[in-house]
Order: sequence, then C-alpha cells, then structure tokens
Amino acid sequence: MTTGTVKFNVEGTAQPAFTWYRIVGNLKAPDSIPLIILHGGPGACHDYLLPHTDLVNPKRPLLFYDQIGNGLSSHHRELAGNETFWSVQLFVDELNNLLAHLDLQARPIDVLGHSWGGMLAAVWAATSPKSANLRRLIMSSSLASMEAWRKGVQALREQLPPEVQKVLDDAEETKDFDSRAYQDAVKLFYKRHLSLARPWPAPEVQAALNWFANDSTTYGTMYGPSELYISGSLRNWTVIPDLPKIKVPTLLLNGRQDEAQDVAMQPFFNNIDKVKWITLEQAAHFTHVDQRKRHMQAVSDFLAG
Repeated sequence: MTTGTVKFNVEGTAQPAFTWYRIVGNLKAPDSIPLIILHGGPGACHDYLLPHTDLVNPKRPLLFYDQIGNGLSSHHRELAGNETFWSVQLFVDELNNLLAHLDLQARPIDVLGHSWGGMLAAVWAATSPKSANLRRLIMSSSLASMEAWRKGVQALREQLPPEVQKVLDDAEETKDFDSRAYQDAVKLFYKRHLSLARPWPAPEVQAALNWFANDSTTYGTMYGPSELYISGSLRNWTVIPDLPKIKVPTLLLNGRQDEAQDVAMQPFFNNIDKVKWITLEQAAHFTHVDQRKRHMQAVSDFLAG
C-alpha cells in the first residue's frame, strides 16, 4: 500500500489545493489494469469503500482518493455555499490531474463510482477527452438525473410511518434540519435504505457519516442537509443527454432497498449501448457492505469478462 498527495491547481482557494490518494497493489506491474474508485457524497471520502480491496490481485491494483474538500485532501471551509466553485467540472479536473500525476492517461484503466462517484464517473466518461483510455465502467448505486432520483426517494419516503413523514415535512417547511426529531427521522430512512447491515451503523457507514459531520462543505453546498432534502447545486443535475457518448462496457449495480431506486438507474440502461445491470437482493445503498461477497463477485466477473 502506498499513499501520497498531488498538488491540484484550482482558482479561488485561500490555500493551495491538494488531493490525497492511496494505492493498494502494484500500480507498475506489467500489463496490470488499475481500478480507480470514486467515492460518494460529495464528501464521504474513500474510507467506506475500502472493502473493495477484496478485488486486488497482481493484475488489478486499486487507486482510492479523497476528493478535494474533505478527508485527507485539502479542506476549503471558507468556500461553503459557493456553488460556482463546487462544480462537477471541478471534480472532473481533479480526477484528470490525479491520473496525469500517476501516469495513468496512456494505459487502460477501469473506473468504479459509487453514488455521487458514479455521477462523476458518468460525466467524466461521457465528456472528458482524458477518458479515452477507459476500458470498463461501473456505476454502483448511482443516478443519471436528480429528477429521477427524487422520484425514487419520494416513493421510499412515502413508505415511512405517517408521523415520521410529518417530521420531515415540517422540517422542510421551517428549514430546521438540526432538531433531534428530524435527525431521528433521517436515521430511520438511512437504516432502511442506506445500509441493512446490523448492528447499525456498520463501520463503513459510520466512516462516511463521520466525514459529513467533520466538514459538510461539499455535501451541504452540492447536495443538502440530508439525503431527503436536495437544496444544493446538484438539484437540477442530469447526465442523460451525454450518456450515448459512453462506448465502453458498463456495469450497473444497485440494491433492492437502495435509495438509488431503479428509476434513478434506468436512464443509464436505456442510453448506454454496452450495459449490464444487476440488482442485489437484501441490500440498500451500501451493497458492498450489505452483500459484500456478491457485490465483489459481480464486479470481479465484469472486469475479467
């Protein structure tokens, strides 16, 4: 395992920006094809995706990194609320900067993005000239548009007890998202649709939640106060018009109880030519935790296919 940082030149930061990364396996092994892991959030950081180290073999090193704004990369709390700065393009540029630093722009690579990481992966694969060396793409528990995501989340929300739905409605009307009642209501939703692993929360779930609590700059600016209220810069986001540009074999993964419901994933399936879709039973948003063995087998089979 190797760790390091790379300078990321970006305008608008009070301090120089940098990206922290972790390599598991031998990145320089002959004929190896690295798997790049893009975490969700934004701001959840790489820690919760470390079960994917199950996939490492002599020909498949893994590259994790913390996206700018959280984790072990540079934090920029002074830019909280700045929707111009915290753009999808910022993270596309960061990914390209990291790949260039590690000399990964002229050899085959695979990319796996989870949740927001899948959104980022889709945009990068469809629109960045730097994605020409992409061999295979995996979108895990992700979404093709925020409109479709809302439909899925709303359907799940309506399955909550009426009194819990009222707490959520009242908080959204008053914009009081810090009350104990609201936090308890969100926790119930998370236990049903974030992860089914018990005891709650699984260490990976807690790792992601801890980073959100430590610095909510990116998540609060781009998404909102919780998964149930989308107020940030991604509120009208979509990649659907660009999806036909993705020409590489693509795997879609989600869980039956995933907050990334089928309606959110369907546009990927409809608009990408070479695509396979697997839905894992008895799994929610963290399929790699809830059904770790089956998740890893699906990914491994796809990458080796």
